[in-house]
Amino acid sequence: MMQTPFQSVAQPNMPPAASPELVSALEHGLALHELLEKEFESLRVQDLDTFEALQDDKLAIFSTLTYLTGVGTEASRLDLPDWDTFKNLISDCRDLHRRNEVLITRKLDAIRGTLHTLRGTDPTSSVEVYNRLGRLARTRGSRGYEEA
Repeated sequence: MMQTPFQSVAQPNMPPAASPELVSALEHGLALHELLEKEFESLRVQDLDTFEALQDDKLAIFSTLTYLTGVGTEASRLDLPDWDTFKNLISDCRDLHRRNEVLITRKLDAIRGTLHTLRGTDPTSSVEVYNRLGRLARTRGSRGYEEA
C-alpha cells in the first residue's frame, strides 16, 4: 500500500491536546485519501463497478467530515491552528479528486469522439465506417451509421 505523507498524523504519538474531533477527522481524511487513490486506479483500468462501489463510501466520509469539522456553522473548527495538518491533508485530497476528474473527462472525450466517428457526424474524420453490406456508411450529406 502506498504511504502518504499524512499517515503519521493519526498515530498514537498525537499531542495530548488534540481534540477527539481532530483525531477522528484526520483518520477520516486518511481514509478519503486512500479511497481517492483506489478511485483513480479503478478509473485507470476502467473498472467501473469498483468505481461506483467507492462512491457511497466517499459520500459517507464527506458527511462525517462535515459533522466533525463543523464547516458552515458558527462552531467551525477549521480556523483553529491545531487543524492545519487536517487542512493540508484535505487540500491533498482535493488535488487527488481533481486528478480523477481530469481522467474521467479525458475518457468521456475519447468516447464522444468515437461515437461521433461511428455516427459519421465528424466531417473531418479520416475513418471510413462500413455498413452491414460492406459499403461505406459515411457519405457527405448522409447520416452515416444511423441509416444502416
